[in-house]
Amino acid sequence: MKKHLMNLTNFSFGSTSAITTNISIVIGLGSGNISKIAIIGSLLVIAIADNISDSLGVHMYKESEACGLKESLISTIGNFSARLIISLSFVATIMIFSIEVAQIITLIWGLFLLGSLSYLIARRNKDNPLKEVVKHITVAVIVIALSRYFGTLLLRKFQF
Repeated sequence: MKKHLMNLTNFSFGSTSAITTNISIVIGLGSGNISKIAIIGSLLVIAIADNISDSLGVHMYKESEACGLKESLISTIGNFSARLIISLSFVATIMIFSIEVAQIITLIWGLFLLGSLSYLIARRNKDNPLKEVVKHITVAVIVIALSRYFGTLLLRKFQF
């Protein structure tokens, strides 16, 4: 059981970041009438460059806590893997569907993933799952709404 809880801890940060960032990119750039290839390119940059940067930050954080090399590496690999898998699921959605349909699917898929992760963490911590899910989804929806607003503003300002 302890091993399972440790795994949840190791991938929860990366998963949350990947979910929110990827939905925001799809919704924000999609509303700005950006091409599929530009959105896919943006998602791949997030999947690789931002992921490596983020994973390095997790690794250094673990090292600063003096957790030891093994725990630092497990956390780093867990973070990297979670973010990569989630990001690639969003890339696949954009590749398969039109931008309009992909925006809806990524929103549903991302909020489902975020809600599920929030639920698991709340259960583990013996918190109210509904309260935690609503709290986390509310924050994500605010970020997504801002991304959509700026994507639309970009379209109007630069007339892509």
